[in-house]
Amino acid sequence: MQPSIQHLVREFHVACDLDAPARPAPVSPELAAHRQELLHEEVQELAEAAASGDLEHIAHELADVVYIAYGTAVVHGIDLDAVIREIHRANMSKPGPDGRPARRSDGKVLKGDAYQPPDVAAVLRAQGWAPGGHG
Repeated sequence: MQPSIQHLVREFHVACDLDAPARPAPVSPELAAHRQELLHEEVQELAEAAASGDLEHIAHELADVVYIAYGTAVVHGIDLDAVIREIHRANMSKPGPDGRPARRSDGKVLKGDAYQPPDVAAVLRAQGWAPGGHG
């Protein structure tokens, strides 16, 4: 079995002596701002790729956005795979009783009556996070 994307990005952080705590932890405002800048840069590059219509460029930039997002999770000590699984669980509760989703005019899937929101705090607590102290 291949390692998860989270594992690969953590491996990069460790190899490059970047922050990679083992459990959820707060980061400095400077590091938080830096991660936000990196993500913004990659989203801008994705927008440019999307405008070009070049599928190879789009794929590359999508991967860069995801890699930076996972890296941001790594510096916060968050197992993003577990958080994504919880978001997926919640998203799968959006369709109505007939199994069909309600949609907004632009196609976005809306929350149905059976929607069960994600419990991200529970996922983070399972990872060693103690709420109340930001870490």
